[in-house]
Amino acid sequence: MSNFDLKNVRNIGISAHIDSGKTTLTERILFYSGRIHRINEVKGDGDGATMDYMDLERERGITITSAATKVQWGDTHINVIDTPGHVDFTVEVERSLRVLDGAILVLCAVGGVQSQSLTVDRQMKRYGIPRIAFINKMDRTGANPKNVIQAIKDKLGVTPMPIQLNMGAETRFEGVIDLVKMKAYYYDGEKGEDVREEAIPEEYRDAAETARQEMLETLSLYSDELMEALLEERAVEADEIKPIIRKAVLSRAVTPVMMGTAYKNKGVQTLLDAIVDYLPSPLDREMYATNIDYKAPAEETNGNGSTPHVVEPGAIAPNKVLLKPDPKLPLVCMAFKIIEEQFGQLTFIRLYQGKITKGDSYTNTRTGKRTRFGRLVRMHAEDREEIESAEAGDIIAVVGVECASGDTFCGDHANYALESIFVPDAVIRLSIEPAKRDGADKLAKALERFRREDPTFRVFTDEETGQTIIAGMGQLHLEIYTERIKREYKVECIVGEPRVAYREYPTKSVEFNYKHKKQTGGSGQYAHIVGRLDPIPLETMTDTYIFENKVTQGRIPKEYIAPTDFGFRKGLPKGPLCECEVVGVKMTLTDGGYHDVDSSEMAFQIAGFDCMRETLKKAGIGLLEPIMKLEVEVPSEYQGTVSGHISSKRGLISNSEVRAGVCYVTAESPLAMMFDYANELRSMTQGKGGFTMEFSAYKPVPRSLVDDIVAKRKAEKEARLAAK
Repeated sequence: MSNFDLKNVRNIGISAHIDSGKTTLTERILFYSGRIHRINEVKGDGDGATMDYMDLERERGITITSAATKVQWGDTHINVIDTPGHVDFTVEVERSLRVLDGAILVLCAVGGVQSQSLTVDRQMKRYGIPRIAFINKMDRTGANPKNVIQAIKDKLGVTPMPIQLNMGAETRFEGVIDLVKMKAYYYDGEKGEDVREEAIPEEYRDAAETARQEMLETLSLYSDELMEALLEERAVEADEIKPIIRKAVLSRAVTPVMMGTAYKNKGVQTLLDAIVDYLPSPLDREMYATNIDYKAPAEETNGNGSTPHVVEPGAIAPNKVLLKPDPKLPLVCMAFKIIEEQFGQLTFIRLYQGKITKGDSYTNTRTGKRTRFGRLVRMHAEDREEIESAEAGDIIAVVGVECASGDTFCGDHANYALESIFVPDAVIRLSIEPAKRDGADKLAKALERFRREDPTFRVFTDEETGQTIIAGMGQLHLEIYTERIKREYKVECIVGEPRVAYREYPTKSVEFNYKHKKQTGGSGQYAHIVGRLDPIPLETMTDTYIFENKVTQGRIPKEYIAPTDFGFRKGLPKGPLCECEVVGVKMTLTDGGYHDVDSSEMAFQIAGFDCMRETLKKAGIGLLEPIMKLEVEVPSEYQGTVSGHISSKRGLISNSEVRAGVCYVTAESPLAMMFDYANELRSMTQGKGGFTMEFSAYKPVPRSLVDDIVAKRKAEKEARLAAK
């Protein structure tokens, strides 16, 4: 692929709330582009959708892992990544969006902007991804694109700009009117493969003229020429409009809105045209890397190597380097997704600069090690095609390379690091052990593999009980992994009850004055630290721990400050209340003392650790619990029952509305109360209800419940120790 061809490359992701039709849409994109010759459905008697290639995905009708493929539409090569909609697999969306240039935000014509749509929107904004909104399921009863467009504006805080108008809705949905070309499009043939362009029917002409005028007025804010044309009331042609839309999309000023029904094969080809016309190529995106070798100029340093250089908001830091999608420059690429396979690791890579050639070696800038890339492949879901090389702008996979998700690889004369992927905290944990002793090795292999593949999946050992604990984003997340261990590694496991990842936090300030003295034969240990512990207000907490050094006149030598801080940190993983992680702690060191012979880094480290443990006991420790954002979708006759049930679970309902006979309830509820909610909702609504749940925030546990939780944790610990 030459540099010139990069104009004809699109790296796009398809993201949405669960069950909005992402995978169905991707299946149509593969079919119409000629990548596959038979459409498979997500749910049905067939083989399952092409991109849902895992057995579990096909059985449950959900996407668990993001899948990549490459299609061609006209002269344009499109790398497509279909991502999960379920919040438990949010890291799959996160790492896909990190390396993509553009995205399609799929919204249901009935459900509109739902909870996971908001999460995906936040992720797109985090990585500055231009997007097109596609209102899917226009054939569903209750389809209302006007409501969805208003919700995009109100809930996502972006400027939606419809570039299409629907002809009919629900069972009467016929096709779309293109407001740029002012033509009507119908999708004929058994699979909608024949796109027919016609004049706009008389009944829709007035509405189309009005909608086009609104679109042009929105666009005129981004083009003086268009503003003049509107003031002069001159006719504006499609060729004039397209570059302006593209410019506005690339600047993320507007979100073009399109519509259709992927399941009924309408609107997909026009969406593919819009991907080519409006979404960015790798040449249109600015990507910066951190230069690891950067050294601040002498006048910028404080003499001790620290740099006071302040970067203005919006300015680029001096250690940042703009990457250019040029194959002649040194390679810079990112490993964004890892899959452990029978014959080694499969690593998905996005190239930002330079060229990868089969058989060459490149440097992992995190470890500093050279790695040989022996096999390069282009992925199509689980199928792969061998390739000899790949250039900047492309997405490929490498077989048999040892690395972690988020690692940067560089060629000669480059030592850069790309910003890694945002990884949210785990909120649920459970114990796991093999049913038979001979399964221990296989279980360890499985857990190590999943830990490497998924940064949100945590594995650790409880030091007191020796139990293996797994932690993740939700019940479904851990359920899927335990099922995969059983199927893929043939290991029957005993899984403990899910446990909430509570956190402890101080509620009042405490002064400390702690001395560590130990005298044994030979040199002893001495450290003296004085200061104050302050709670960080929960509403403004961005860091869970802050350390401030206010020691003056060398009362504690500089080399002992960092070990003291390290000791403080070591005291945080197990709090005094029920041995949960402590957050919201600010430690200020103001004074202290040392001994010329007996003081050491180790002495101050021990002092910091013991001081933290003692001081926390006096700091009025409270308990925080994870609160989940819940969105329930039920037939309207169950509205009262479901709302009452949520309230009984300490839930707070923030919104409840009925659209087309379906009630949508948005609420917040503690995770501790939601463990069997799927079964409870099913029995309450005769199997007609559905829900999604995602982590919202940590909030204080009501005082009346703290004692019960602490007592329960204590009893569990005693039982585990007795069993041991």
